[in-house]
Amino acid sequence: MNQDLTVGKPEVVLWKFCLPLFGSILFQQMYNIADSLVAGKFIGENALAAVGNSYEITLIFLAFAFGCNMGCSVTVSQLFGAKEYARMKSAAATACIFSAALCAVLMLAGILGCEWLLRTIRTPKEVFADSQLYLDIYVWGLPFVFFYNIATGIFSALGDSKTPFYFLAVSSTANIAVDIWFVKGFGMGVGGVAWATFLCQGVSCALAVFAVWRRFQKIFVQGKVALFDWGLLQKIVAVAVPSMLQQSFVSVGNIVIQGVINGFGASVMAGYSAAVKMNNLVITSFTTLANGISNYAAQNIGAGKMGRIRTGFFAGIRLVWILGLPLFLLYFFAGKPLLQLFLENPTAVALETGMMFLRILSPFYFVVSAKLVADGILRGTGRMAQFMAATFTDLVLRVLLAVVFAGTSLKATGIWCAWPVGWTVATAMSLCFFARGPWCKRTQGN
Repeated sequence: MNQDLTVGKPEVVLWKFCLPLFGSILFQQMYNIADSLVAGKFIGENALAAVGNSYEITLIFLAFAFGCNMGCSVTVSQLFGAKEYARMKSAAATACIFSAALCAVLMLAGILGCEWLLRTIRTPKEVFADSQLYLDIYVWGLPFVFFYNIATGIFSALGDSKTPFYFLAVSSTANIAVDIWFVKGFGMGVGGVAWATFLCQGVSCALAVFAVWRRFQKIFVQGKVALFDWGLLQKIVAVAVPSMLQQSFVSVGNIVIQGVINGFGASVMAGYSAAVKMNNLVITSFTTLANGISNYAAQNIGAGKMGRIRTGFFAGIRLVWILGLPLFLLYFFAGKPLLQLFLENPTAVALETGMMFLRILSPFYFVVSAKLVADGILRGTGRMAQFMAATFTDLVLRVLLAVVFAGTSLKATGIWCAWPVGWTVATAMSLCFFARGPWCKRTQGN
């Protein structure tokens, strides 16, 4: 069901809209978590290291898919809020065409360049073949990733966060079963993990795209809807490209960090792979909630209701902190048994690496979540330069400090210490940018 985010009490509206998004991202993260769990438990520590090593490269492709999601979602949100339904449909079609062309280019780049990337980040020879196999299969599934992101972006723009949740709940649960079936039943190794994800993401994508098509059929418009509009493409690109650059540079930064980590051996790689999957579950959850706040801000901008944005920001902060508190407590105090879910007979080094990572980063979840909520407002209102400035500051600090600290007596622990520094400085910047926005003027009404 479509939901107008421009009416009703902002806190109630955001809770109803964002909670299904939170559930969706938990299920979506189950794809990657299931891959690591099955690889670590049923294949071995090297397989877990290979999946984790490949994951950092897959994030580059996901960055472009996420950019298409945000460009489409923000543009469609603004047109939906302004009740310009014909242009809204045209924007969705334009986003699909743009995404298809971009996906084709990235598939070609992935087929030709993944081996080079794996060598560039110093992938150890004992995990190289499995890392390449996982990536080769992943690249062929990129159309599913892109069109699923477009579909969920459209649902979010229409205020519907429940439909994607239903699709993901089924497909991600099935992914766990298929992972185990392919790996343990057929003995397919890391290839089985990749093929299971490929198939389940394909089903999820097909269902989501079909549901969007049916939803649009129910929205009546007069006249013919243009399948491609250059003006709307410019609006989509204005949001999509900065989002792509932001996410892809973050991914490149993570790859640089992965290259530093690889120098410490497979055990440290495995411990980091398990811990970073758990960390990414939290950060991606916060990011998804912030995306919902972007849709909220975009609809209200389109409707000319500027004053609701400030109220929505503080409601968003309360939301992410309430959801983040149990995750912090779980990771900080119960990190060891959680890590052991990923590792079968883990080495002491792998377990110690993962525990140290979680204990250093988890207290700062309250800091980075505030940044992501502010970023959601900035992105939804089109303030992409400010959004990118804060994000790149975080990235540069994390990468530089990780490289520097890794060369000190702290060794791998120094790499984890770089995260809180980058998060704290970038959060201060994002909050300052938010505080200077017109929505903070007391004269603005709700």
